Amino acid sequence: MERESMDFDVVIVGAGPAGLAAGIRLAQLSQKQQHPLNICIIDKGAEVGSHILSGAVLEPRALDELIPDWRNSEEFLQTPVTQDQFIFLTENKSLRLPTPPQMHNKGNYIISLELLCKWLAVQAENLGVNIFPGFAATDVVYEEDRVCGIITGDKGVDRFGNPKSNYQPGIILRSKQVILAEGCRGSISKKIMHQYKLREQADPQTYGIGIKEIWEIPADLHQSGLVTHTIGWPLDHQTYGGAFVYHFGKNLLSIGFVIGLDYQNPWLNPYEEFQRFKTHPRIRPLLEKSHRIAYGARTLVEGGLQSLPKLTFPGGLLVGDAAGFLNVAKIKGIHNAMKSGMVAAESIFPLLQSGGDESADYAVNLKNSWLWEDLYKVRNIRPAFRWGLLPALAYAALDTYIFRGNAPWTLHHHQPDHDSLRKAADCKKIEYPKHDNVVTFNLSDSLFLANVSYDENQPYHLKLKDKQTVPIKINLDEYASPESRYCPAGVYEIVRNDKNEPRLQINGGNCIHCKACDIKDPTQNITWTPSEGGSGPNYEMM
Repeated sequence: MERESMDFDVVIVGAGPAGLAAGIRLAQLSQKQQHPLNICIIDKGAEVGSHILSGAVLEPRALDELIPDWRNSEEFLQTPVTQDQFIFLTENKSLRLPTPPQMHNKGNYIISLELLCKWLAVQAENLGVNIFPGFAATDVVYEEDRVCGIITGDKGVDRFGNPKSNYQPGIILRSKQVILAEGCRGSISKKIMHQYKLREQADPQTYGIGIKEIWEIPADLHQSGLVTHTIGWPLDHQTYGGAFVYHFGKNLLSIGFVIGLDYQNPWLNPYEEFQRFKTHPRIRPLLEKSHRIAYGARTLVEGGLQSLPKLTFPGGLLVGDAAGFLNVAKIKGIHNAMKSGMVAAESIFPLLQSGGDESADYAVNLKNSWLWEDLYKVRNIRPAFRWGLLPALAYAALDTYIFRGNAPWTLHHHQPDHDSLRKAADCKKIEYPKHDNVVTFNLSDSLFLANVSYDENQPYHLKLKDKQTVPIKINLDEYASPESRYCPAGVYEIVRNDKNEPRLQINGGNCIHCKACDIKDPTQNITWTPSEGGSGPNYEMM
């Protein structure tokens, strides 16, 4: 197939905070050193920010370094944090606990990450960076053993692979360096990690699924800048997770729930746990006279320092959540994503001048930056939760207050999340309450607020390695079809014919690109790949 080819100095895959920060820093260095660079950023969302979702509380130090006068902008929401709360919930009561030092948010801002990314994109374009939304990276271009570019997905192909009247073949984007900033569980990042065995020396990565809503609430209930985090109910003490409630903007409430994907009970439904959380006596009064305006979900990397892969490969490197720089104890990753992108730009800039395949400086420069210290001091917090909630909280206090993050040991993650599921027959079935359509809602009603858009006649982007045996004989018979519950978009369901014979139905047009299926499927039978560029959710304010 003949494909158009375009040449760049650097191709960046993903227009999130890491990719945009990398592009901006490269352009700044280009201007400062008077060494022109042709920089390209592509993103699979229809617009920059349309696939972006985060809590989000911004620790601004990376942004301060990148664009020092950013506070003068009124183009994205930035609500200064005024108060922190850390709450332990039981079914009907709440207990305020001391806020851990890592979760102190003085000097931080509650933001919409989508709006921040849109603003960063404008700053990048003003510096001459080319940004192309609506183009998904689907393959890698190699020369011998070196990455020398990526290929964007074809557009206008029907579900059987045949060109339609609007067919546009994907484009080859060649470059001297490729920066992978795809976010959590990126498909190209997976290929590169496998190709170059980047995870051989790392702990298994562990993940969470985060589900979020935005509400407009009455002015008399709004406490601008209040940041609340909760642990405990509705989860049992063996399941890692918690909730956040942020008051920001003009009478806006960002509320969400995160559950570690290492949970064991296949009957657990993250979406329903979130709905149940909203009925708590401490939370419900905020919502029952309010109006829900947005819904979405995404997975996040939680493994920390121990789970970082080798960060470079011949022809490129990994930044942001593609690598795994989230600080899970802080429940923050934007600052580290941006810093990794900036360090990546500074590390490959000499290569772009002198030539060279792989940056030897990137990992060294990261280890000499505040990002590495940020992750090092909390490295033992997440793995301690395998002991259960209360022992983990006790250990976190010891690690934080006594050892100050410098304990003479490092705890490790020992198994990938998909290996943690127990058989359904060995677990207690969870019965969830009926939705009231005031505070809690059916998944289909929530999905409407994600503004999902697909051309239904496009290739299936959710691939099954085994379409016949595994979905029924293993997933259904042994695990009670967990994909029908861990997916926060209703993509997977078991349907039966008139003979009561089951089959797995995949509603690919519901997919919001969270990638939980790629992570949690017990036999790794499901592979998430990008849909046609520009399709998927179209988040606003998330």
